[in-house]
Amino acid sequence: MCETGEAVLGDKDDDGYLTEFRDRLGLPGIIDVHTHFMPEPVMRKVWAYFDSAGPLTARAWPIAYRADEQVRLKTLRGFGVRAFSALVYPHKPEMAAWLNEWTAEFAARTPDCLHTATFYPEPDAGSYVAAAIQRGAQLFKVHIQVGGFDPGDPLLDPAWGLVQDAGIPVVIHCGSGPVAGEFTGPAPIAALLRRFPRLRLIVAHMGAPEYTEFFDLAERYPDIRFDTTMTFTDFFEEVDPFPDAERDRLRFLGDRILFGSDFPNIPYTYGHAVSALERLELGDEWLRKVCYHNAADLFGIE
Repeated sequence: MCETGEAVLGDKDDDGYLTEFRDRLGLPGIIDVHTHFMPEPVMRKVWAYFDSAGPLTARAWPIAYRADEQVRLKTLRGFGVRAFSALVYPHKPEMAAWLNEWTAEFAARTPDCLHTATFYPEPDAGSYVAAAIQRGAQLFKVHIQVGGFDPGDPLLDPAWGLVQDAGIPVVIHCGSGPVAGEFTGPAPIAALLRRFPRLRLIVAHMGAPEYTEFFDLAERYPDIRFDTTMTFTDFFEEVDPFPDAERDRLRFLGDRILFGSDFPNIPYTYGHAVSALERLELGDEWLRKVCYHNAADLFGIE
């Protein structure tokens, strides 16, 4: 149940199922590249937006793990998550640098969290991205849908150049789900990659609903990866089902797919996010790579 009393979807007991899953596959834990930790006032505003079923969600979206920060951390660790992210994203100018200060402090006091940063098209984007890299940022987050900006905006050129040269991965929400934006979809990303072909983009939500088009891009750019966030769950399958015709490419791209959950902002149990991958029946080795080893290799986690 979520805090508001609404039922959440999912058919798996989180603790029991996830323990059995990790033990059966011989995994030391799960690495989740798509989790959200933010300054509390920002997180509460995000939850209020989901509660209102705002235009970027377009449907009821109860928050399954609505709790204070320390409770959320304890919950995530209790699931056996060994490393995770603190994805933040600005929706207006003069917000990203402040968020980066917070995430740097959060990473310093949360050693199992990947040091995450973000950016937005504004004149000082290059300077605060350089500062974040100098402070040890391991991952960036870019949200094209919420930010409402073209990833090819010239104001972002310094930031993209710095991130590319540093080889730091970027989780980027660029697909048109759950609601399309002016700059979502594969075309703006294809244009970006023509200028910055070595970017290590992690396409959030597998690029939903443009799965095929983003897979096509991945065949041209070997540094493109995907996260599984919300994909394959009942909640996503109702609206943006993954195409059966692309199942073979899930196997082919198995070394470039990383587990993501969107915790805590999911309307189902954490266990359901994992069991949704199991029911694809792509094999234990695929699951080991997706749920742990691919991210461990990318971020140097032993």
